[in-house]
Amino acid sequence: MADLSGSYRSIYYALAANSAIAVAKGVAASITGSGAMFAEAIHSAADTGNQILLLYGLKRAKRPPSMDFPLGYGKEIYFWSFIVALMLFSVGGLVSIYEGVHKLQHPEPLNQPWIAVAVLVFAIFAEAGSLFACIREVNKVRREQSLWQWFRSSRQSELIVIFGEDLAALLGLAAALAAILATMITGDPFWDALGSCAIGALLMVVAILLGVEVKHLLVGQGVEEHTRAEMEEFLLQQGEIQQVFNIVTLQMGSDVMVAIKAQLKEADGTNIASHMINAVEVRFHERFPQVAWLFFEPDVAD
Repeated sequence: MADLSGSYRSIYYALAANSAIAVAKGVAASITGSGAMFAEAIHSAADTGNQILLLYGLKRAKRPPSMDFPLGYGKEIYFWSFIVALMLFSVGGLVSIYEGVHKLQHPEPLNQPWIAVAVLVFAIFAEAGSLFACIREVNKVRREQSLWQWFRSSRQSELIVIFGEDLAALLGLAAALAAILATMITGDPFWDALGSCAIGALLMVVAILLGVEVKHLLVGQGVEEHTRAEMEEFLLQQGEIQQVFNIVTLQMGSDVMVAIKAQLKEADGTNIASHMINAVEVRFHERFPQVAWLFFEPDVAD
C-alpha cells in the first residue's frame, strides 16, 4: 500500500485548526449577531466534520480484500470524499446563503464587531498555517505541475479535498473580514449579509469542483499520465520484453491495479516464459510499490 502519511498529516493539521476556529467563530457569531460570522462558523464546523469523515474513509480503505471485494476497499475513500463535497455544498454553501438572505430581509446592527474582527484575524493565520502544511505535502507529489494542474490530475482524493477546503476557508475568511469591516465603516448591515451570501457561493463553487474531480475517481480513473509513461518505459527496458502492446491501470485509493499485454523475447518452453514473466513482475513491483495487483498477458499481437 502506498504511503499515506502526507495525507494524514494534512487532515490532522486541518482538523486541529478548524476545531479551534469553529468554536471561536461560534462564540463571536452569538455575541455580534453577524451573518457573515455565522456563515463562517457553520463552514468551520462542517469542515471539522468533513475531516473526521476523511479519516474514517482512509481507515475503511485499508481493509484487506475479501471474497466480495477481491480488489480490496481502496476506492471507499473516494465515496467519503464525495460525501465531503456534498457536505461542503449543502451544510456550508446553502446554509450560508440562507443566512445571508435572511439577514438581507431582516437586517440587524452588529454588536461589538471588533470581537468578530479579532476572531477572523486569528482564523486567517490558523487557516493559512493549515493550507501551508497541505501545500507542503502537495509539493512532494505534484512534480512540475501548477497547483491547478495537480488538482485536475491528482489521484489522491483526500489531499484534493483538504486543499480545496483550506483554500475555500481562507478566501471565505477574507470575504467575511471585508464584509464586517465594510459594515463597521458604513453602519449598513447589508454588507454583512452580502458577505454571508458570497461565502456560500464560494463554498458551492469549490464543492462542485471537488465533486467533479472525485466523480472521475469513483467512475474508475487509471494512474496519472506520467506514471503510466514511466511504467511503459520501465517495461521496455526489461531484457525479457520484446514489445508492449497495452497497459491498463486502475487507481484503487492508494493502491493500483495494472494489466499488461506484451510480447516476450524468444522463450523455449512454457516454464521459461513463466520464469521470464515472474522476473519482470518482481522488478515491476519493486519499481512501483503502489501496484497491489499485477496481471501479465504474454502475446504476439495486440
